[in-house]
Amino acid sequence: MTASVVGLSGSPKPVSRSRALLELTLAALERQGAGPSRLIDLAALPADALLGRREDRDVTEAIQAVLDAGIVVVSTPIYRATYSGLLKVFFDLLPQDALARKVAIAIATGGGPGHFLAVDHGLRPLLASVGALVASTGVYGTDAQFRAGVPEPALVERIERGALEAASLAAGVTT
Repeated sequence: MTASVVGLSGSPKPVSRSRALLELTLAALERQGAGPSRLIDLAALPADALLGRREDRDVTEAIQAVLDAGIVVVSTPIYRATYSGLLKVFFDLLPQDALARKVAIAIATGGGPGHFLAVDHGLRPLLASVGALVASTGVYGTDAQFRAGVPEPALVERIERGALEAASLAAGVTT
C-alpha cells in the first residue's frame, strides 16, 4: 500500500533553495513508489487563518492533507537559527498527535554551515512534538551548494538517501 506524500514549503518566497530541495525530494519519493505527492506553499495561505484568527477553507484543506498523508516533507530556510515563522504557525494549528504513524523528512537551507544543526535542534523536535517518525537523514543546504539555483550532486545524493529511508519507513509503518 502506498501512502500519499505532502510537502510543506515554509519559505516566504515562491522561489527559494528550500523549496527547490523540497521539490526534488517529492520527485525522489515518487520514484521510490511512495505515492502521489502534493506541495503546500504555506506563504500562499491567508495569514489571518494561519494565526488562528479566522477559519479558511485552504488552511483547513492543508491541515487535512497533512493528516491524511503517510509521509510529510518539511522544508524551511533558517532564520535566526531556527525554522521559519510560517512553519511555526502552521504546526501550531495541528492536533497534538497529527503526525503519529507518519514519516517525516526535515529539510533546511541557510547562508552557510553555521546553522547546520538547526535540522537536529529545531526541525526534528518540531516534527517529533506532533508524533512523527523522522527519517535519520536530514537535508541541509547552503548557498555554496547551489549553482544557478541547482543543488550540487552531494546534496542531491542526500535527498535521494532521505527519500529512500522515508519510503522504507513508511512501508513498515503502513503494514
